[in-house]
Amino acid sequence: MEGIIIKGIAGQYHVRVGDQTHTCKARGIFKKKGLKLLVGDRVRIALDDYDQAQGVIEEVHPRQTALIRPPVANVSQAVVVFAIKHPDPNINLLDKLLAICEHNQLEVVICFNKVDLDNEHLVNHYQKVYESAGYKVIATSAKEHVEIESLKSCLNDQISVFAGPSGVGKSSLLNEIQEGIRLEVGGLSEKIGRGKHTTRHSELMVLPCGGMVVDTPGFTAVDITIIELEDLSSCYREFADLVDQCKFNNCRHINEPGCAVKAAVAEGDIYESRYESYLYFIKAIEEHRRYKSW
Repeated sequence: MEGIIIKGIAGQYHVRVGDQTHTCKARGIFKKKGLKLLVGDRVRIALDDYDQAQGVIEEVHPRQTALIRPPVANVSQAVVVFAIKHPDPNINLLDKLLAICEHNQLEVVICFNKVDLDNEHLVNHYQKVYESAGYKVIATSAKEHVEIESLKSCLNDQISVFAGPSGVGKSSLLNEIQEGIRLEVGGLSEKIGRGKHTTRHSELMVLPCGGMVVDTPGFTAVDITIIELEDLSSCYREFADLVDQCKFNNCRHINEPGCAVKAAVAEGDIYESRYESYLYFIKAIEEHRRYKSW
């Protein structure tokens, strides 16, 4: 039988097959090969002859993606959530998450939540910035149930991870999508500016729309320095069609003459805020390299 691991605790794996869930153990061969099974792994199982609720994982199919934090396989999409107010959007963090999503080859939906508080219509500006970069942007309000159906449709037949800082309404959005789903996240750490995660394991929650969502938002905490300096420009969608037009093949889009990316920024075809975040990340990765070489 073919299924997907939706939870794994202490060597016991919950495998979803259709609308049934079976508790399975893994063959010892996986441990011998050094293969750690992940939530999201697509597997082949054999059921116990005497107890059809129990089984053994016989085979793990090749993974399309594998995230380190949270440790989940075959995630196909990230829903990056920021509030438009309370708290104000941290655009630098948003661009970092987008770059990491691109690095992990994930599809992305950007969700600006709490538009019911947006008296200054700031969301219109952010929609222009990120739609011009090639992203789908949805402006939602969990409180007023605004555009929840649009967000729900984006989750159809996807394995999605929700990313974003604490307090932006990830739990509220998911609870609007399906009552009873809540991301287990504590308060915001003042020292590092990240959510304090209370969930100790990853789990896939099955949605009525046919999709699944990872119940822990640890993806937010991933550092930009996991991306190699030479790969960063490929993590900016709006750079993609321009890099071949640069004068130099190894152009880093900083001070080089004949840079098509810099020209696009000067002409307003690429938003300056996006280019500034690119320069900021370049500096962070360079400093990380120097630190590692000491």
